Amino acid sequence: MPTHVIEKNPSDERGTLLDFLEAQRGGIRRSVLGLTEEQGRLRPSASELSPAGLLKHVAEAESSWLRMAQGRPADIERTPETWGESFRLVEGESIAGQLAHWDKIAAETEEFIRSVPSLEDTFPLPEAPWFPPSTRVSMRWLLLHLIEETARHAGHADVIRESLDGRTAFELVDEERAAGS
Repeated sequence: MPTHVIEKNPSDERGTLLDFLEAQRGGIRRSVLGLTEEQGRLRPSASELSPAGLLKHVAEAESSWLRMAQGRPADIERTPETWGESFRLVEGESIAGQLAHWDKIAAETEEFIRSVPSLEDTFPLPEAPWFPPSTRVSMRWLLLHLIEETARHAGHADVIRESLDGRTAFELVDEERAAGS
């Protein structure tokens, strides 16, 4: 991991978990750093994944999980026919637009997590073949799942970016720091 999360307050579990989530978001954001729109859409491996598509997917996934925890419908309802669109930019979408959209979702996630009375509060998972029936999960579980999901895709993004132009996560961290981001 090219960054290190500093625990600001050992008694602030929410803050620590949110900081770990933000660190993983940084990996995705850096994967598109300095890329053109065309480069961001390239898929340099056997996978269908691109840096821009991963950016879109993690933003959409975080939004979907946040809405589920809030007891609200997802902003975008995916079907088997539209699932692939969650991994690629479509007409009218851009890297900058996805970054701005994700920034709003990230702020909403933090506001929501800081507002819930307890990380032990729960919400139901939807009925789906991949979830056990009548399952509830905690807000802590939500944060850990978002960290897991984002970290998994940040790793994909590292490999894809390096395949595109040879730039490693360490180099991108240095570039981001030099730019003062």
